[in-house]
Amino acid sequence: MDLSNKEIEVFYSYRSPYSYLAIGQLYDWHRKTGVNIIIRPVYPLAIRTPDFFDRLNPLGHAYVLMDTKRTAEFLNLDYKWPNPDPVTMTFSPLNIPKEQPYIHRLTRLGIESVLQGKSLEFTYAVSSLIFNANVDDWTESNHLELAISQAGLELANMDEAIDNYTKKYDDLIQKNQKDHSTSGHWGVPLMVYKGEPFFGQDRIAILKWRVEKSD
Repeated sequence: MDLSNKEIEVFYSYRSPYSYLAIGQLYDWHRKTGVNIIIRPVYPLAIRTPDFFDRLNPLGHAYVLMDTKRTAEFLNLDYKWPNPDPVTMTFSPLNIPKEQPYIHRLTRLGIESVLQGKSLEFTYAVSSLIFNANVDDWTESNHLELAISQAGLELANMDEAIDNYTKKYDDLIQKNQKDHSTSGHWGVPLMVYKGEPFFGQDRIAILKWRVEKSD
């Protein structure tokens, strides 16, 4: 089925395990049908809405760790919680430092991949690195550079563009977050087709059904 005239926006966090569990499915769908999938990077809840974790049930964190591992096994994906975590934080007690060495760079790189027309390829490659069970530390060596090169991009050039115009990237992230907050859901991954939101990797089948039956 040719879906090259259809476009889906995906609000995506590079720290979200559920976003990672979705991206391979979306990438395969694009390759098979030509459906246009545009990634719109946003910061994870820990950065956007840190007080979310103040209200989180104590069972929540343990459940997410168990459920994402189980879902990855179901999808036959390599998976582990990233080392290092893209967001530096502790849960007991909750502490999210203002200085974050990874997530701002990752999200700005995601914006640059959008500007270069390769947001899906970049996001698939980088997320597959960050959550890869076979990579001890995704920040070591040239892991990130090689992953980005698989998407047809050059890390050094992307970093240079961001360093020269950082405010532009931060403004685009803020725009994505504003649009995300008005799209019908606050979580990620959030797929939006013709204004209709589909939250979570477990809604991809319903998203496909909606897209394939629409005019």
